[in-house]
Amino acid sequence: MTDRVVLSRPGWSAPTQPLRIMVWHVHGAWMTSFVHGRHEYLLPTLPEGGPWGGGRCGRDWPRAVREVHPDDFANTEIDAVVLQRPREIELAERWLRRRPGRDVPAVYVEHNTPKGCVPNTRHPVADRDDVHLVHVTHFNDLVWDSGRAPVTVIEHGVPDPGQRYTGELGRSAAVINEPMRRWRVTGTDLLPRFAPVDVFGIAADQVRLPGVRPIGDLPTARLHAELGRRRVYVHPPRWTSLGLSLIEAMQLGMPVVALATTEAVEAVPPEAGVVSTRVAVLERAVHELIADPALAAQLGKCARHAALARYGLAAFLRDWDWLLTEIVERGRHA
Repeated sequence: MTDRVVLSRPGWSAPTQPLRIMVWHVHGAWMTSFVHGRHEYLLPTLPEGGPWGGGRCGRDWPRAVREVHPDDFANTEIDAVVLQRPREIELAERWLRRRPGRDVPAVYVEHNTPKGCVPNTRHPVADRDDVHLVHVTHFNDLVWDSGRAPVTVIEHGVPDPGQRYTGELGRSAAVINEPMRRWRVTGTDLLPRFAPVDVFGIAADQVRLPGVRPIGDLPTARLHAELGRRRVYVHPPRWTSLGLSLIEAMQLGMPVVALATTEAVEAVPPEAGVVSTRVAVLERAVHELIADPALAAQLGKCARHAALARYGLAAFLRDWDWLLTEIVERGRHA
């Protein structure tokens, strides 16, 4: 397996002065990694919360993560804006009274795969050359039409939950948010093929399928402990960028059985599990691993090594440090 390519240039060192970054709390797992950098992170916060003013949402994040009311942003010094949804472009301009990409350096992070006519789907910032587009996977970079926007791929970085795998339960496990609503997109319909399987995640307790035991949404620490007790991790989504739960399961030391769709083919090396578009092959692999604890543990060790090498937090933060510093310096020179 190829280790992560660190983006920072040879001889590059981060400036001593941290940056002040405006960013919304959108994707909790990604954001948890992002705010563990060395900068100051300013989160729009409204009394009613909601998608545009949720602030920290009670997360146990570093003190450098500050909640800021939208009315206060105009008088707050900002070095860069990190955008994640199209409407944030307009909100940032209104609240900052500065245009993202023109008056203040801006990055747009794309977490998701496109919807609709995939080969021809243009990204919301595809017609702009003043907003730097960051894809979280190389698959995203491949399937989005990014137009003339400058593009960088910064792969995920996940805090190491530690070696937690025991595999004591002869069952498979899957983490899927809203599995019944998203159904074929998340491969929920395939779960009975991998029975006995326990499914975790938001609204996972609504699943009613033969051989599938719904567990529900657990706090992170408890989720990691419970996942590690299962013999094998199953990753059935047909269409997704790359589920962070897959990386977390590998870091726990779990062997992986995954559909060979999207970025999973890059994330899971052959020595860490089985990846295929043939559901029968995956079904057989799950049952073989459940029946062979020693083999499962061996593959799980390789999975942990691969995930730490490619998706470690330090490399992720280093990549972001470099990119943010680059765009801020370019903005100052411009």
